Amino acid sequence: MSIAVPFLVFLLVGAFSAYHRLRLPVWAALTAVALVACWLLGANGVATAVAGIIAALIAVPLLLPQIRLPFISTPLLGFYTKILPPLSETERSAIEAGTVGFEGELFSGRPDWQVLLDQPAPTLTADEQAFLDGPVEELCRMTDDWDITHVRADLPPEMWEFIKKNRFFGMIVPKEYGGLGFSALGNHKVIQKLASISSVVSSTVGVPNSLGPAELLMHYGTQEQKDHYLPRLADGREVPCFALTGPWAGSDATSIPDFGVVCMGDWNGANVVGVKLTFDKRYITLAPVATLIGLAFRMYDPDGLLGDKRDIGITLALLPRETAGVEVGRRAMPLNSPFQNGPVRGQEVFLPLSQLIGGEAYAGKGWQMLVECLSIGRSITLPSTASGGAKLAAVVTGAYARIRKQFGLSIGRFEGVQEALARIAGNAYTISALSEASAAAVARGELPAVPSTISKYHCTELGRQVAQDAMDIHGGKGIILGPRNYLGRSWQASPIAITVEGANIMTRSLMIFGQGAILCHPWVLKEMKAAMLPDEDDRVREFDRNLFGHIGFAISNAVRSLWFGLTAARFGKAPGDAYTRRYYRKLNRYSAALALCADTSMLLLGGKLKFKESLSGRLGDVLSQLYIASALLKRYEDQGRPETDHPLLAWSLLNAVHKIEVALSGALRNFPVRPVGWLLWALIFPLGRRATPPGDRLSRRAASLLMSPNEARDRLATGVFTTPGPTNPAGRINSYLQAVILAEPVERKFLKAIKGSDIEGLTFTAQLDEGVREGWITGEERRQLEELRAMTVDTISVDDFDPAELRSAGYRDESQGRREVA
Repeated sequence: MSIAVPFLVFLLVGAFSAYHRLRLPVWAALTAVALVACWLLGANGVATAVAGIIAALIAVPLLLPQIRLPFISTPLLGFYTKILPPLSETERSAIEAGTVGFEGELFSGRPDWQVLLDQPAPTLTADEQAFLDGPVEELCRMTDDWDITHVRADLPPEMWEFIKKNRFFGMIVPKEYGGLGFSALGNHKVIQKLASISSVVSSTVGVPNSLGPAELLMHYGTQEQKDHYLPRLADGREVPCFALTGPWAGSDATSIPDFGVVCMGDWNGANVVGVKLTFDKRYITLAPVATLIGLAFRMYDPDGLLGDKRDIGITLALLPRETAGVEVGRRAMPLNSPFQNGPVRGQEVFLPLSQLIGGEAYAGKGWQMLVECLSIGRSITLPSTASGGAKLAAVVTGAYARIRKQFGLSIGRFEGVQEALARIAGNAYTISALSEASAAAVARGELPAVPSTISKYHCTELGRQVAQDAMDIHGGKGIILGPRNYLGRSWQASPIAITVEGANIMTRSLMIFGQGAILCHPWVLKEMKAAMLPDEDDRVREFDRNLFGHIGFAISNAVRSLWFGLTAARFGKAPGDAYTRRYYRKLNRYSAALALCADTSMLLLGGKLKFKESLSGRLGDVLSQLYIASALLKRYEDQGRPETDHPLLAWSLLNAVHKIEVALSGALRNFPVRPVGWLLWALIFPLGRRATPPGDRLSRRAASLLMSPNEARDRLATGVFTTPGPTNPAGRINSYLQAVILAEPVERKFLKAIKGSDIEGLTFTAQLDEGVREGWITGEERRQLEELRAMTVDTISVDDFDPAELRSAGYRDESQGRREVA
């Protein structure tokens, strides 16, 4: 027997143990048994002995705490303390505020898919569904987006009244305070439907139900504050806004210069302890119409009126608009999307401590309060808005591509258009799954810090891509603004969602992986907490336990990455059906690769990793796409594994897997320590990259689903406003699809007959008359062709204006004045 056999057995037993994450004593016992068996079967005695000695040198020090703690763990604790990245107050609050859901499994290198599949399918309550079918449907019917965005630059008074009367501002407020008491899922569905007809309406409704006074009061308000403000917020007597961002502090909100100094002052005729506020805020949604302003500021107590602490920290307050010294500035106009937005300022505005959210007990806890609520709001409003816009764009662009003809063919038959249609279909399907997954997480009671950033970033980015592709397919129909245009305002407004609630560049490069690597990793946060324990013995013991769990975890992920790379993840236990099982296996592979890369990056770069934003962004992309793919698979399972969805599911999953490999490839090719990058490449891509984006055949199948009635298309359109009407041109075009398809054979027959005749130069009506006389078409078929012509004209028509209509009112008044003087 070869001298190499004992060493090969030693390595194979180690690899087997690491792959299955067996405990160290089990590995030692298995290794001993295997080496003894080798010797008994005739292996070289010296080689077997050497392999046994190597195993003993590894196992004995690690298994004996008398050796491990003083000689291994204690020195490593000192090294770890030095490389431990310093956390800003912003980062620490973000990490401590969030909870971990299934995204933690994705960082494990061996996801337990049953945890995902056991989550209950998201369902609406009877009240939520009734609200969607009643008041939400009615509000959509009332909406004239051209009137809102061009004529009024605001909602008409009757819409404001309807919104308040039907408690749209109080969707999240509990019923005992007069609100609707909807779940996060119900909130998501309402915003999604409103966004499909007007992003101005969805923003107006979404913001009060997102990060703002109501959410903060529900979690932290005093009973007196809840009893007073929540009923007023629910029925619209109070219109809220929340003032956080200012000229000098955006993403790093803990650095806000706005401040409040504790002092004595007059409030309602009494001399009380309060704060004198000086602040300058901008980009505040609903500020121009708000009656109640939530305010974030830094609180100081220089005279010690509240205690020994002088810098109390970020604090939140409720500021009635009529408070003396409050100045609400003129309106801003974000990219011609006239949702109410503007600045709020104040100079030495006095407010009593009773107006602090939560009272004096919550002074200085404002940033933690904000982060906890921000993960809720970020999970819903913008992702839901992107979902409504993308799903509507998908179905109406599919209908338009079928109806609109060039060169005698529907433009959707051209492969270039099909490529864009497939992207629209796949991206809309992805946005829908991702936005619902993040809302469902909130509905389950989670504070999804990491999923909320993933959802906000990717839903808005994919939403922008959908808007771009839809505009390209519509061509002139998309770029000519007017009452018939249902895409232009969405295209104009797409950068707004990219910018707000954390700019997307910062979200991708800093937040997703920065939070995920600590919050979701099974060992890192435990090690950090262990290293900060005050008692030295407890610190070493706890660090030792987590450290060696982490080491075993890292070795396991290296082995699993290599095995999956060599086998293309074709083997292994996986859930799902015959169609999806392969995708679960692929995600197992990339989960191990992510954990391996994350561990290596944190070990070698330490605190410098937070400044390697390109690396952090790429690893964040891997985590994001793993989470997105998980949301897609969960949606497929929840909907009963519909076979007709296979093209959309496959396109979306292949796209996600391809993006994972692109991100991993970019991270490894640019890894700061080049030899380590080469080693990681050998472990993760031993046979090179193999994932490819969706192919042409699959793209054609996905595109075709949008251009004809079918179950998959209907499921994609669920939850958006497609009711045809005079102010919903998208709904009208979508409603034409069935009739257009039925008329197509008649149209082809008629056009063929015309080509063999001499009537091509006649008007369409004259051609129809001749066609009936000649027997080419019947009277019923003539009616079909007339309806087809009318539907086509409505589909392709655009608006025009008298030049005076396009001038601003101020310019028209000025011109009229000059004429009167003349």
